[in-house]
Amino acid sequence: MVLLPIKGTVQTVGHQQNKRKWEKKMTKNSNKDRCLTYLRKYAEKDLDAITALFSENIVLRDWKIRVEGKQKALEETQKNFEAAGSIAIEVLSTYDDENTVAAELKITVDTVEELYVVDVITFDANGQIVSIRAYLGRGDG
Repeated sequence: MVLLPIKGTVQTVGHQQNKRKWEKKMTKNSNKDRCLTYLRKYAEKDLDAITALFSENIVLRDWKIRVEGKQKALEETQKNFEAAGSIAIEVLSTYDDENTVAAELKITVDTVEELYVVDVITFDANGQIVSIRAYLGRGDG
């Protein structure tokens, strides 16, 4: 099961310049779009798609591990896929700048385990992911 709704709205009323910035960020090749694609492919357990998104020099870090290099990051990703029957990701909010997107997530594993996580994903000039830093949080608001 894949679940990727984006909650919240963007206020642009009376702010044409901000609207243009927002529209620019939502272009087909924006890092925000790349981030959402990564999250969707992660929920689908699509290792081939994720392979194409990762830079050769990616650094993957969460509350349990830290690995460097594409092969090691893919091995860790595969371990997560094998450990979970299903992964659903709900995007609660996103924040982005030129090279980095932070996504606040509610991840449900096997329909019973809920994790509240912030992924901070950095992209290189080619649009590939060079780092993912995941921080475990709490779901009590």
